[in-house]
Amino acid sequence: MNPKGFIRKTKQRELILSVLRSTKSHPTADWIYQEVRKQMPNISLGTVYRNLKTLTEMGEILELSYGSTYSRFDGNAKMHYHFVCEHCGKVYDLDLPVNEAIDTQIEKQYGVSVSQHRLEFYGACRECISGAKSEAAAVT
Repeated sequence: MNPKGFIRKTKQRELILSVLRSTKSHPTADWIYQEVRKQMPNISLGTVYRNLKTLTEMGEILELSYGSTYSRFDGNAKMHYHFVCEHCGKVYDLDLPVNEAIDTQIEKQYGVSVSQHRLEFYGACRECISGAKSEAAAVT
C-alpha cells in the first residue's frame, strides 16, 4: 500500500484476477498458481497467496473456507449462495436471490447489526447422484 492507502495495480494481481474470473470452478490457490504460471512462469506461490489475500480484502473476490485445510476462491464477489457436493467436493454458484429479510430478522431478534450473510447448501451433485445410480444398476 502506498501512503494514501491506495493499493496499486500490479500485473500479477491483474492476471490472478483474470484467471479467477475466467472459471466457475471455485479453485484452490494451487490451481490458480498453476494457471497463472502458464502466462507468468516466474511467479511464486507466495506471490499468488499474497495477491489472493489482497484481492479478498479489496472485495474483488471471495475466499470460501469449508473447514478443510485449504480455501477455495470465487471471482464473483457479489453476494450469492453456494452448493457444496459432499462426495466430490465441487462448489457451485446457485442462481437464487439473496434473502436480505433474514438479515433484518437476525438484527431484530438478537439486537445486532448484520453486514452480510453467507449460506451454503450441502449434499450430492448431479454427477455424483448419476454415478451412484449407475453403480447401483451395475450391481443388480
